[in-house]
Amino acid sequence: MAFKLEGGDSETCNGAGRADKLRTQQELERLQAKYIGTGHPDTTSWEWRTNIQRDTYASIAGHRPLLSYVALAENEPLVKVRARMIRKMIQPAGPPPPREE
Repeated sequence: MAFKLEGGDSETCNGAGRADKLRTQQELERLQAKYIGTGHPDTTSWEWRTNIQRDTYASIAGHRPLLSYVALAENEPLVKVRARMIRKMIQPAGPPPPREE
């Protein structure tokens, strides 16, 4: 709930709105520090794509039912599919773009 002061500034009746926003921001920063894949404001699109693809390949290689599904769909042995998924994790989104200085 907001109201207008005589000076024309909009203020919140209580500080709960700001406290919630601050708490949410702190929680987001904590999660971003804990989990690399969640990114941060300076994360490039290449880094984000790389993290997402690595997570996907790791999940497929690490979960036997997913690995079996992919191996069956591709008509390949489990060992070959798992090895290919692990190899793809090296540079899943291709080489990094040139850095700007």
